[in-house]
Amino acid sequence: MSNERLQADAAMMMEALSEQMSGIAEIQRGRARLTATVTACDKRISVTVNADGILIATKFADDIKDLTYEEIATAMTQSVQAAAKKVQKLSRELMEPLRERKARLPRLSEMLDGAPDLGEMMPTVPPVSTSAPDSPERKRGEEEVPQMVYGDVEDLSPRSIISDTDR
Repeated sequence: MSNERLQADAAMMMEALSEQMSGIAEIQRGRARLTATVTACDKRISVTVNADGILIATKFADDIKDLTYEEIATAMTQSVQAAAKKVQKLSRELMEPLRERKARLPRLSEMLDGAPDLGEMMPTVPPVSTSAPDSPERKRGEEEVPQMVYGDVEDLSPRSIISDTDR
């Protein structure tokens, strides 16, 4: 491969990298604004999560008292999970143009004989379980993963009833 060709390829890669970085910054700004809202129990419960799937708003209708505590707890869990799944889908859709642009770029191995393709070297992240804490799925391999248990959190406001426990 000639030196001029290598310089042209490197210049193209640098320009593409610059475009990628600008695209990533734009997508990150858009993702930061994403939310997803899901309702349950005939719209008696409404939950909204942010782009990270963290619950940021909960609304109960006036007739929430018609439900049992177990129904409310189950609906809350399922609704937050559904909203998190929805916002993850929106995030993936937001990233798609960037992925398509990346797929069009030449691989490092195409430019330099014997060079590794870095994307193939990256480990894949296993999916995170949405199973309940005491479910059989969570018990598998439990010896390997330390469980963290926290006591009551500091009061966030005078009326705070938040407790953070894993067990």
